[in-house]
Amino acid sequence: MLAFVEHRYPALWPWIQLMRLDRPIGSMLLMWPTLWALWIAGGGTPSLKHIVIFVLGVFVMRAAGCVINDFADRDFDGHVTRTRGRPLATGALSARQALMLFAALGLIALGLVLCLNRFTLVLSFGGLGLAVLYPFTKRFTYLPQLFLGAAFSWAIPMAFAAETESVPEIAWLLFTTNLLWTVAYDTEYAMCDREDDLKVGIKSTAILFGDLDKVMVGALQVLTLVALWVLGQRLGFTWPWYLGLAGMAAGFAHQQWRIRYREPWPCFHAFLSNHWAGASVFAGLYFQYLLAAPGP
Repeated sequence: MLAFVEHRYPALWPWIQLMRLDRPIGSMLLMWPTLWALWIAGGGTPSLKHIVIFVLGVFVMRAAGCVINDFADRDFDGHVTRTRGRPLATGALSARQALMLFAALGLIALGLVLCLNRFTLVLSFGGLGLAVLYPFTKRFTYLPQLFLGAAFSWAIPMAFAAETESVPEIAWLLFTTNLLWTVAYDTEYAMCDREDDLKVGIKSTAILFGDLDKVMVGALQVLTLVALWVLGQRLGFTWPWYLGLAGMAAGFAHQQWRIRYREPWPCFHAFLSNHWAGASVFAGLYFQYLLAAPGP
């Protein structure tokens, strides 16, 4: 479909690239923890309305985040091998056009959240703030991945607010879990660009961790699994949940093998494979509620 659009409507292609609609991996990494939260908050039967709104919101807000990210990085992307073909770096689109698109996506997201309760609406402004702030954190901190983790996890309290009109302790445990996972996989992503980032002055955890990068990614992955195990214990989950965690653990082990030489493309493919890690956890969660009801 996208190949058809690129060939038949070439004027639309830079807009599609700017929103990363041709690279849906970021949307999937945002969607899985959102679905985790909806399923847990809804006790295995979340509202269909909420599922539709949140899935649409994932794609809209991820697109908006990519637009504002490229706006912030427009003077840097042309100097980085992996990003030099982006629309703002090549001049295919202007900074003004990017801001107009960001505003339009923001209005669409607002329209979606207005279909939810007031508490969720209030929380949504925190998510918007994190989405805008994250791209600029690369200028002043070596921990931009931490801000990305918060932005990618903000749908979790929103999902609980939508389903239950509250944000219980378990929601914040899931928020913290996803933050740890996000820092781990975005460090793998940053390892691809480390040499170029050092040249242009962009900061990242890959640079901060230095020679300990693989160890730190592994530690964050272990902490993610431990946090998910604790969450399962708290909710009285049984074998389907832990089978899903085993799938994630196997994925993490494969990623460690991929990044062992710190080569850019294997690191990038390790990052991409996190989609399957998130899917494995959701599968475990889905079958947990379908086959083995949680205990008290």
